[in-house]
Amino acid sequence: MIRKSVRLVAAGMALALVAAACGSDSSSDEATPVSFVLQWVTQSQFAGYFAAADQGFYEEEGLDVTIIEGGPDIAPQAYLASGQADIGEAWAPKALAAREEGADIVNIGQVFQRGGTLEVSWADSGISSPADWAGKTVGVWPFGNEFEITAAVDSFGVSDVTYFSQGFDMLALLNREIDAAEAMIYNEYAQLLETINDETGELYQASDFNVIDTNDVGTAMVQDGVWARADWLAENEDAAEAFLRASFKGWIFCRDNFDQCVDIVLARGSELGRSHQTWQLNEINTLIWPSPNGIGFMDQALWDQTVEVATSTGILAAAPSSDAFTRDLVERVLKDLEDEGLDVVGNGWQRRTVELRPGGD
Repeated sequence: MIRKSVRLVAAGMALALVAAACGSDSSSDEATPVSFVLQWVTQSQFAGYFAAADQGFYEEEGLDVTIIEGGPDIAPQAYLASGQADIGEAWAPKALAAREEGADIVNIGQVFQRGGTLEVSWADSGISSPADWAGKTVGVWPFGNEFEITAAVDSFGVSDVTYFSQGFDMLALLNREIDAAEAMIYNEYAQLLETINDETGELYQASDFNVIDTNDVGTAMVQDGVWARADWLAENEDAAEAFLRASFKGWIFCRDNFDQCVDIVLARGSELGRSHQTWQLNEINTLIWPSPNGIGFMDQALWDQTVEVATSTGILAAAPSSDAFTRDLVERVLKDLEDEGLDVVGNGWQRRTVELRPGGD
C-alpha cells in the first residue's frame, strides 16, 4: 500500500504539486512537505525510496514527500536549481557541472559506493580495453551520461573514435550498427541478456559479450547521490536529515527484504518486468553494499577520482569547493540508525544469482 503522505508524480505535474504542498489535504498539519526528483523512471534503481514510502518511514519522520518521476528529459540538478524540487537524486559529474554554472546545490548523502557504467561489445570484436576503441564507433548517452566513457578515451589516449548518440536501449549494438554500447550493469546490460539469440533460439549469454567496466579502468565517477538546494537546506536541515534517515531505512529494507522490495517497485507501476527488476535490485544492492563507512557516507577516494577525471578531461574547469558535499547530516543519521540496532554497513550482503527471462518478464 502506498502511504497517503508520499506521492509519485510525473515531472509535468511537479510544479503544481510543489506549489500546493503546504496546503495539501493529504497529510497532517505537522508534516513537512519535501519534493524529491528522481533521475529516471520508476524502477529498482530507486527501490529504497519507494520502500521508505511504502513502509511509512517518511511518514514516521513527519515528512510529506512528493516523489517526482524522472526520465530522459529530466535533469534533477536543473530541477533543484530552478526550485522545482528541494532534493534530487543525481550523478556527481552532472551535478558539479551544473554547480559550476551557478546551481547552488550540495551532495548531502552518497548512496552508491561504486559506479555501474559499462561499455559493452561483441565477444568477436576484439575489444577488451578502451585502447581498442580506436577507429571504432562507440555508443554513448548524451546529456552528461557519457562522461565516464569519454574520459576513458582521453585517459587511454585513444584517437579516431566516432561517438554514436545511442538510445536508452541496446538495439544499435544488437543490430551491429555500432562497435560498442554504453550500458548500466543494472539495466541495459540485462537487456542484452534477456534478448533471444536468433541463431540458438536461447537467450544471449555473458560469454557473447566483452565488458569494459569503468571501475576497472579508473574513470568511474560518483553516481546516485542525494543533492539539495543550499538555500533550502539552510532553512530545512532537520527535514533533510529526516529524509536521509527514512531513505536509508528504505535501502536497508531492500537489502534485507529483497523479494518484498521487488514487489514494491512493481506495484509502483514499472514498465519493466519482474525478472528485470529482480536483476536490477540485485545489482543496485551490489553498488551500495557493503558501505564501508555506513550507507550515505561519501567515499573520499571516489570523490577525488571523480574530480580528477572531470577536471583533467575538461568536464569541469576547476575542482569544486570543499562545500560541494557534506557528511554532517549523514554522520548524525548513521548514529541514529545504529542506535536503533540497524546494520548500516552491510558486510554480510551477497549478490544473488538471478535468472533473466525473455524481455525481462
